[in-house]
Amino acid sequence: MRLEYQIAAAFCLDLVLGDPRWFPHPVCGIARFAVFLEGVTRRIMHPRTAGVLTALTVILTASSVVAATVFLAGLVHPVVSDIVSILILYTTFAANDLAHHSRRVLDALEQNSLAAARVFVSWMVGRDTRQLDEQGAIRATVESVAENTVDGVVAPLFWAAIAGPAGAVAYKAVSTLDSTFGYKNEHYREFGWASARIDDAANFLPARLSVMIIAFAAWLTKLSSAEAWRIARRDGRKHASPNSGWPEAAFAGALGVRLGGTVMRGGQPVHLPYIGDSQTPLVRRHIRQANRLMLATAVVAALGFIAVRHLTGGCL
Repeated sequence: MRLEYQIAAAFCLDLVLGDPRWFPHPVCGIARFAVFLEGVTRRIMHPRTAGVLTALTVILTASSVVAATVFLAGLVHPVVSDIVSILILYTTFAANDLAHHSRRVLDALEQNSLAAARVFVSWMVGRDTRQLDEQGAIRATVESVAENTVDGVVAPLFWAAIAGPAGAVAYKAVSTLDSTFGYKNEHYREFGWASARIDDAANFLPARLSVMIIAFAAWLTKLSSAEAWRIARRDGRKHASPNSGWPEAAFAGALGVRLGGTVMRGGQPVHLPYIGDSQTPLVRRHIRQANRLMLATAVVAALGFIAVRHLTGGCL
């Protein structure tokens, strides 16, 4: 089976099944392996060198294990190889899971349970959520959906189209390393340097391609395509991350809202640059619109990358 069909099947599985707890997920194994290597490498070398070695070892091991698994499955039967490839690819896509988490916040707000909404938001973001008001919870949710549209959807599809299951899992390894070690605190400033830089590189093209995809998806969902493009071009570089600002700005423009502002981290207020123009208060419908835009972006990205790979004869 051609890789394009494998990606399509895996993407459809994600939309239908999401991320059931009973299904084995490579990210869990990757994270445990990374933490184990951290303990080993930190004892024998400088933290930055240890971080580089850990990151490269995790990425190469994850992709090699996947490539070997697909190869061995092919020795049994080509159909077995196809099934294994589809299941591996399926674990790297997160559109359904992202929509599910954001809907939990919305459901809590609609039940007038701000306390529950704060808890659900805390599962999606790294900031303090205990003092969020309703607008703050909505803003954090929309920002998370926007940022994770790249991390959980566009980028895995991009790397899957380029390098198949091994490429998609290598990307998830990169993302997991950044989530585990990519902090700027004293403990991880040196050790997590490589993980953060590799994550920046892996998301560089997907984040910028996402602006065009989001703008087109905004048109499909009757949001503002022109504003998505305009705000992304103007505000995409404002974010502290070299990549996160692009999808956030495109979402802000499409939804006609302003993101960013003051957040609490470690008990201290941190002011983030504003992204977007509107002074319109964030309301619950913006979570629904963000979800709809994310899912439309996912479908457009999947169809687009599959089409490009097909038209280029597998040479995306």
